[in-house]
Amino acid sequence: MTDRSLTPSSTTGRARRPASARSIRPPLERPAPLREGVYEAIVEMIITRELQPGEHLAEKELADHLGVSRQPVREALQRLQTEGWVDLRPALGASVHIPTDAEADELLAVRTVLETESARLAARRSTPEQVEHLWELQRAGEKALSADDQEGLVTTNAALHGYVVSMSGNTVLAEFIALVARRVRWYYLPIARARGKDAWDEHADLIEAIASGNGRRAGDLMRRHTERTRELYHERRQETAAAEA
Repeated sequence: MTDRSLTPSSTTGRARRPASARSIRPPLERPAPLREGVYEAIVEMIITRELQPGEHLAEKELADHLGVSRQPVREALQRLQTEGWVDLRPALGASVHIPTDAEADELLAVRTVLETESARLAARRSTPEQVEHLWELQRAGEKALSADDQEGLVTTNAALHGYVVSMSGNTVLAEFIALVARRVRWYYLPIARARGKDAWDEHADLIEAIASGNGRRAGDLMRRHTERTRELYHERRQETAAAEA
């Protein structure tokens, strides 16, 4: 993995990627509200880095890619700007937002607080069936790790963390975590391979603590686990900045 995925390759970061470089997507289904479907599709393209931070977003190109008219794309971009995924500038158009170190640090810090509590509660409420499902997710993550499947690592990591949250039984906590979960995926993808075996070893320790009903230990393990992800994200950003200096 190169560090280029963390930041744009130039100071402007607005080089347009040829449409042919992206995978072909089927036209979005019409029964669902079209603007919502377009919004969801573009968010996923940003999270998976099919659209890179800083990349210029042309309405016509996105519309052609998604098989829709320009109007729902325009509406989606306006919503994405409101939510911080996209920057809209007069005369320059739209581009994927480039997260600052401060933005990433604040969000990952909030994630640590919320997921620490979710792990503590999950340990107190867990059932054998739930623990077995955690182990299934763990095995899926280890399989993705062995196959060097970056997208699989991100997906299974998110699924495991999400399931721990659901086990907590706290709906308010789950709602708050859902607000940051997508951005965690966005930040995590460039470091998924670097976290590698360490992350999944930490997951295994966490599952064992949850299975034993030790809420204090589960919370402590989750705190250290998420803090390590936060630290590695910043380390990679610093390495990228030094390489481009």
